[in-house]
Amino acid sequence: MSSEISDEVSHDASDQVSDATGTGTGTGTGGEEFRAVLHALRVWDSPLPGFDTGAAPAEPVALFREWFVHAARAGQQEPHTMSLATVDGEGRPDVRTLMLHDVDVRGWHFASHATSAKGVQLAARPEAALGFYWPSVGRQVRVRGRVTACGPQESRADLAVRSRGALAAALTGRQSEVLGSVEELVRASEAAWERAGAEPDAPAPTWTRYVLAPAEVEFFQGDASRRHTRLRYRRAADGSWVRELLWP
Repeated sequence: MSSEISDEVSHDASDQVSDATGTGTGTGTGGEEFRAVLHALRVWDSPLPGFDTGAAPAEPVALFREWFVHAARAGQQEPHTMSLATVDGEGRPDVRTLMLHDVDVRGWHFASHATSAKGVQLAARPEAALGFYWPSVGRQVRVRGRVTACGPQESRADLAVRSRGALAAALTGRQSEVLGSVEELVRASEAAWERAGAEPDAPAPTWTRYVLAPAEVEFFQGDASRRHTRLRYRRAADGSWVRELLWP
């Protein structure tokens, strides 16, 4: 996480044209206005918690749970949202935001359709990275490792404990496919909502729960003086965890 805002911004001729016409984004906001707002933003204007790495547990799951609960109780909105990065068949990185479903001894859990872009990418190259950012406490957590798809029973149980809306979305399906029109989505969604209400146990065959088994987990604590604390857990060949401090 970069904590500084650059004092220098380069822009090409197209940016200069956008500045002059005020049509850079198609909404009347030009590049100069954008950069003025960007450069006025600041981070961590409130007191931040400390991070005593010497007292950190021997493995990362316990520390993640501790930090997660702390962030939620500190008022961080949606601390369970995270970025998931995968790689497609051409080696191009891909990233999106989704929800954390659990963290246990196996790893970090999330779910999606096996037929979605992320599901297809994970089936071909089952390595991924997760990123959590909790600005209210100046903390982030990065996780990298191998992803395993859970079986049908566990995947169905994952959906069973969620809301009717979640089931309706799963029943709508076709995630990441090209959509012909908004009306088409409305019709499919309405039908899925109706079915989810009538059949709370309706199967969604492509819905899959995934578990990312961590090979590396980094905990980052921001510092207003830019002396950030970074602690990395790295899995050793014997399965134990090696803890290392990193330069910020």
